[in-house]
Amino acid sequence: MIAIAILFLASVIPPVYLAKKIYAMDRIEPEPRRLIRKLVLCGALACLPAVILEYLGEYVFGITFRNMNVYLIVEVFAGVALVEEICKYFFLKRLTWTSPEFNYRFDGIVYAVMVSLGFAALENIMYVFSYGLGTAVVRALLSIPGHCIFGIYMGYFYGKARKHEYMGEPDACSRSMILSVLIPTLLHGIYDYLAFAMEVYVDVDGETELPIFLIFIVYVIVMDIVTIRQVRRFAAEDEKIAPDLYRPFEIG
Repeated sequence: MIAIAILFLASVIPPVYLAKKIYAMDRIEPEPRRLIRKLVLCGALACLPAVILEYLGEYVFGITFRNMNVYLIVEVFAGVALVEEICKYFFLKRLTWTSPEFNYRFDGIVYAVMVSLGFAALENIMYVFSYGLGTAVVRALLSIPGHCIFGIYMGYFYGKARKHEYMGEPDACSRSMILSVLIPTLLHGIYDYLAFAMEVYVDVDGETELPIFLIFIVYVIVMDIVTIRQVRRFAAEDEKIAPDLYRPFEIG
């Protein structure tokens, strides 16, 4: 029982910590705790259809693409990254797009990060209970911050889309909504490609693995540094979306 508790805590503490850090950055008008809990729960729920779609994609792409290079690229970008980000986005939009609480641009970042970290928490539980505490340490340093970063960029463009929607700019709104999925998918896909490539492109002496590992580490460090600076700027430049009233319209 103690071992189970340790594994569970090791799984959930990193995403909870990052969720609290992002939530604390929303200084103008913090979001209601009940909404935050719903977003985290729905993020965890998003993990379930993502797993099913990923298994399906792995099978379909496996019989479609015989070339390993092509298969790996399609699998990580379309079969994993795109699937996961779309599943997160689906629940994000369902819960928040018309919410009266969504009245500042930084709210979009808070919402998307909570969904992403809910997703990451359930995914982390599955990995840690399958592979042990060592996996918890690695994922706490890499995968969990990765999901948080993907959520930050999803939320940034999601907040921009909401602002464009209020301003009566449907084309700009649609572009921002596309970018809110596309940018996290690209960042996520590159991350997964480098991680999977270390397992696939390895010769006997590990001569192929080392340079890919170094590229992966540099990519993660640069992504972390840039995103930390960016999210601070996003928080400092936060602005109200609809100062006086809420004016929804349908996007064609």
